[in-house]
Amino acid sequence: MSTWRYRRENIDLPEDQGCLRWVLGVPLGLLYALAAYLCWTALAARPAPLDHPFREDVQAMGYLSTGLCALGLLITLTPLYRRTMNRLWYVLPLALGLTALIRAGTV
Repeated sequence: MSTWRYRRENIDLPEDQGCLRWVLGVPLGLLYALAAYLCWTALAARPAPLDHPFREDVQAMGYLSTGLCALGLLITLTPLYRRTMNRLWYVLPLALGLTALIRAGTV
């Protein structure tokens, strides 16, 4: 009877993580989708050399996308996310944030 008790005390049972991954992944997916849209918009915009307000808007979109990626990474670093989600959830925001940061710096 004691072995059954110890086995159920573990909160990281694989059969219990399926729904939890969806609950935790949907908000991160929405956050990263917004960041990806802003990054794509900043990459697709081609400001003229003398169009300073448009250039500042593109920079703002790049920095906002980088901020959203950083927020997603901070959320993913919490113990609940680290225990439940795999490491691929770090790759997308790092690549997306770096791309947006480079675009904001080179406009």
